[in-house]
Amino acid sequence: MPRVDFPLYLVTDRHQTSGRPLVPLLEQAAAGGLRAVQVRERDLATPDLCALSQEVCAPMRARGVRVMINDRVDLVLACDADGVHLRADSLPVPVARRLLGTGRLIGISAHSADDVARAESDGADFAVLGPVYETPSKRAFGPPLGLRVLEDACRRCRLPVFAIGGMTVARVAEVRGAGAYGVAVVSAILSAASVESAARQFLAALQRA
Repeated sequence: MPRVDFPLYLVTDRHQTSGRPLVPLLEQAAAGGLRAVQVRERDLATPDLCALSQEVCAPMRARGVRVMINDRVDLVLACDADGVHLRADSLPVPVARRLLGTGRLIGISAHSADDVARAESDGADFAVLGPVYETPSKRAFGPPLGLRVLEDACRRCRLPVFAIGGMTVARVAEVRGAGAYGVAVVSAILSAASVESAARQFLAALQRA
């Protein structure tokens, strides 16, 4: 299976770019050292999502950035993306693996330590666990999990776990201390005045931790 070698995972939301076009911001993040992005635009119809994914894949591939597409194995294949990111209640990992093969990544959204353990046993490559901290974008998933759940998940599993939800540069040391492999972010980078600088700051914090 492909090795997960990116500690920073950027999840897209074109509504959080302060009106700026998404793809140029991703290019700026790549210039700041970003090496993995998830296209997660759930309100787009399939043709529009396919077009955007293709628009993202070309410049990211040129910069060595892996592109995952949220929940759409068909679009991963259509766009020749690097992998899929599945919801905890989505297509089973073994089914996605049969369709994608071993050369592409499979990430899982997890909301408990049990979700992470299941993802590992099913053969996922990594899990994104959250929300760890309070954040408006994750309120639908209930109250924040906190560092204890993150620590439990990381202790029980060898699977790389990314912390998501309310992530800031200042909180990187805490989640790394709890065992997280890395962090997944949305607005902390996409809404920043300088996306490149924000990516650099997160990566520097991850390296220090």
